[in-house]
Amino acid sequence: MALVGSGVIAGAAMYYLQVYGFYDTIEATSDDMVQVTTVFANEPESILFEDFEAIDADSSPIRYRACFKTGMSLALMTETYVLYDDAVPLTAPAWFDCFDAEALGAALEEGTALAFLGTANITYGVDRIVAVHDDGSGYVWHQINDCGREVFDGKPPPEGCPLPPERNE
Repeated sequence: MALVGSGVIAGAAMYYLQVYGFYDTIEATSDDMVQVTTVFANEPESILFEDFEAIDADSSPIRYRACFKTGMSLALMTETYVLYDDAVPLTAPAWFDCFDAEALGAALEEGTALAFLGTANITYGVDRIVAVHDDGSGYVWHQINDCGREVFDGKPPPEGCPLPPERNE
């Protein structure tokens, strides 16, 4: 009985920590909470947004998720900002209900939403992606880029990638 009870308690604790425990809510404290890389300067710049909600966790560089609304049109955004190919939204915890990765992924495939490069290498090997629907609803997540994919698999960085930071071992 003690073995089964301790297993249930450990399982419940692991579930809680994985789904709820490590996440922090992020408040919109400045106008630069949503940034997209421009075609002209190849640097991120802030865009107009409202109704910002976000979560993040220190336990992984790809746990960041955010939702917002913008009045910017997709036509203007495609002329101004760098499009991001192969954007794949990562699922968020079910309790963060403004971010539906499956619906967003379908919208990206259908073309009713477009993905843009938010910030390249926000952390080594991880890009911040900003996707916007044609109705102005927007989403942000972190996605492992080609450099990170290789380096995180233990391979040397591909040509054109920066060197990874030194690890403290």
